[in-house]
Amino acid sequence: MFINFLINLFVFIFGLCIGSFLNCVIYRTELQENMPKKDPNRKAVSFLHGKSFCPHCKRTLSWKDLFPVFSYLFLLGKCRYCKKNISWQYPLVEIATGIIFLLIYNLKFEILNQFEILKYSNILNLLFLFYIAGVLIAIFVYDLKHYLIPDKILFPAIAIAFIFRLLENFSSVPNFLLAVAIASGFFLAIFLVSKGKWMGFGDVKLAILLGLILGSPSILVGLFLAFFFGAIIGIILMLFNKKGLKSEIPFGPFLIAGTFIALFWAPEIISWYMHTLLFW
Repeated sequence: MFINFLINLFVFIFGLCIGSFLNCVIYRTELQENMPKKDPNRKAVSFLHGKSFCPHCKRTLSWKDLFPVFSYLFLLGKCRYCKKNISWQYPLVEIATGIIFLLIYNLKFEILNQFEILKYSNILNLLFLFYIAGVLIAIFVYDLKHYLIPDKILFPAIAIAFIFRLLENFSSVPNFLLAVAIASGFFLAIFLVSKGKWMGFGDVKLAILLGLILGSPSILVGLFLAFFFGAIIGIILMLFNKKGLKSEIPFGPFLIAGTFIALFWAPEIISWYMHTLLFW
């Protein structure tokens, strides 16, 4: 019991640290997108280079400022140097990443004991899901803020997910490709019919990744939940006069929320749906 507690604590803290890194990825991707492509400073703001700095005063942060969540609370949400407010995005992304990492460990590996998890194939699967979760969280936040899904985050994830499926179980690849065809084909049809007015092409590309993550029939659960959440949030925003019928709402966050739920509970949701259908 105590060992399991320590493992869960480690997974959560690891998630907090990855969440801190994701904040860096999101912010520096924003900077690069706003810079001319020929600007020689584009490489300097890559998340692969340089130390963390305050987005307001540009001062390099010390190690005391880099503890996920705790530094934010200790500094009362303000920069140590310029005293300007630090966005709530930073602790929220860190906490969300920690929670999702815990869910991945407990829900996707709950049938395994500690020794089975240490097997190479299980460790690889766990790291893959951690990586995919990080990618989806970064895309969620970026699309929510900028109505844009960055290719530099999405394309490597698609390539890694496809290679992982090939190496994991070659015979299951057709299932995942079917999910890709269903999801991306559906959004591509919407994009072409509406000429990009109802759905952006970024969602078409994102659907490829989601198909490789969920496979079939779980992708159907993810898509249904995405549209369900989108409809609910859209109605709420219209009721509070925040959005109109012609207002633009990023759909990527809904797709990602639906994907996470389907990743954890798709079999249970499908079973409940079939039971309800037979009951009626």
